[in-house]
Amino acid sequence: LVNGSCKKKLSRKDSLSGKSRIDFTFSKGSHFFIYPIRFQYLVQKEAEKSQKLVLFSVSKRYFKKAVDRNLIKRRMREAYRLNQELIQISDQKLQLAFIYSAKEVIDFHFIQEKLILGLKRLSNTLSQNHDNESQKD
Repeated sequence: LVNGSCKKKLSRKDSLSGKSRIDFTFSKGSHFFIYPIRFQYLVQKEAEKSQKLVLFSVSKRYFKKAVDRNLIKRRMREAYRLNQELIQISDQKLQLAFIYSAKEVIDFHFIQEKLILGLKRLSNTLSQNHDNESQKD
């Protein structure tokens, strides 16, 4: 605890991994784009506990050096870690992939700003879908 507030943490168990799981997210999920990040997501209902799994990806085509790819992934991860509370889910499993699509390295504040916009849009989408589901019952 830092200054009485809960420390925001992004652990290994929160990462989206496994080829079949990732492929399923991309084949069955939805997506939208806010430059420079493509947001790919899949919501699974009836989960035993609410869980958010995330994946960060940077193209090897545009960034040949692993140093550059890792820098961008670190920036996206940190922006997500600081703002992950923007997405509230209950009894759902959310699989989320962030795909960086710019062809140049962009500074952290711009990435964070766009990631926040994307998380807010995703949160609105999830709450609308949840409202529609509850109206059907």
